[in-house]
Amino acid sequence: MEVEAQIRGQQPGFVLVGLGDRACQEAKERVRGGFVSAGLRWPRERLIVNLAPAALKKEGAGFDLPIAIAILVASGQMQPDRVEGLAAVGEIALGGHIRPVAGTVVVAEAARRAGAERILCATESAPEAALGGIEAIPVGHLREAADFLWGELQIEPCGPPEPDPCPPAYRDLADVRGQERARRALELAAAGGHNLLLAGPPGTGKSMLARRLPGILPPLTFDEALDVTRVWSVAGLLRPGHGLMHRRPFRAPHHSASMPAIVGGGGGRLRPGEATLAHNGVLLLDELPEFARPALEALRQPLEDGSIAVARVEGRAVFPADFQLVGTMNLCPCGARGDPKVSCSCSPQRLAAFRDKLSRALLDRFDLVVTVPRPRAEELAAEPGEPSTPVRERVVEARERLADGGLPRTAAADDLLDRAVESLPLSGRGRARVARVSLTIAALARADAIDAEHVAEALAYRAPAELAA
Repeated sequence: MEVEAQIRGQQPGFVLVGLGDRACQEAKERVRGGFVSAGLRWPRERLIVNLAPAALKKEGAGFDLPIAIAILVASGQMQPDRVEGLAAVGEIALGGHIRPVAGTVVVAEAARRAGAERILCATESAPEAALGGIEAIPVGHLREAADFLWGELQIEPCGPPEPDPCPPAYRDLADVRGQERARRALELAAAGGHNLLLAGPPGTGKSMLARRLPGILPPLTFDEALDVTRVWSVAGLLRPGHGLMHRRPFRAPHHSASMPAIVGGGGGRLRPGEATLAHNGVLLLDELPEFARPALEALRQPLEDGSIAVARVEGRAVFPADFQLVGTMNLCPCGARGDPKVSCSCSPQRLAAFRDKLSRALLDRFDLVVTVPRPRAEELAAEPGEPSTPVRERVVEARERLADGGLPRTAAADDLLDRAVESLPLSGRGRARVARVSLTIAALARADAIDAEHVAEALAYRAPAELAA
């Protein structure tokens, strides 16, 4: 986008055109206040500022700083050659201070692609802007920006910050006692990027297990980290002064979240939802059947495509949404089903209504479905389980093997898979997901080929009888 300013010898006034939203229109007062506080001369003639291209809707206060610079040039306070190859983004306070805005890294990348050589931005946003491959100039005040452009002040460009040497620790798998089958499924989910559903009575550790998945996932690659940083920057969730994100996102929205909150959009603005904020990470839906069915069904498309196309009256946007879905649920409304020590009090009608909350199409997108039983007394009293570190090392090794290419299937594995399609309620998608899980199992086992035992274990993780009934 370009900001143009023109001064006409008419009655004083300030006109801002170019399809700006309310925050954009209010820039007239912020920029005027910033000029006064910075000791800059405010034009006494009629001032027209155009945000081009005119047909594209402009949002936010990030246009304040480029508007101010354009006015300095139009009023003769700055030569045009001082702003050649320059981009700028930032909100101006009435006192002249430059405030950070969301999406600075995306603006910096777009400016670089448009031919800009440097970008002026708030001091707190400069490390983020430096990730855009452009020279990031940090400025804390409008006067400081003017002095720099006049050549009266030297400012060193900012580079991206070093990673945090002591990042917050993930929750450790050692806290989980027993539940070997669920732990195995968690390791498979991490190694193959599979979607996981944990079902069972309350208090069996389903949520506890799910929240430990990020701790056994491989570290983000640079490209993945940059994607996550872009998403969180646009959403306004990147902390000031924070550069590249190095931890996989983990999002766990409450079950009262609406469909726009999950997939994006709403509120008169196309905003990324929880599925996008979980890009390259984990989206946990605790108590899955308690979520609104439209919100759950809206996840079916991004689970296949890795992106979400949100269309609203005000426009259309495509958000990245390549995440691992982890769900937890009871087996019935009262929660007693699956617990041998408690009798289920749910009527057939209530149980049928509970099952209707989850469509077969959604359940089919879970690669691993595990019933989590109530742990025994000796398991709860046992020593801590295997910690996350060795599990993560196995996961990283398996992913490296998977990245080298697929493994061949033996004739016995193909035969078992064909017989499963004939005898089980296994869709074409389900068959493909069983094949993917069997590949992950073989990779974790360091096998040279996918054998029947790997396919058999993968088939054992399809929906249990309690969910399929």
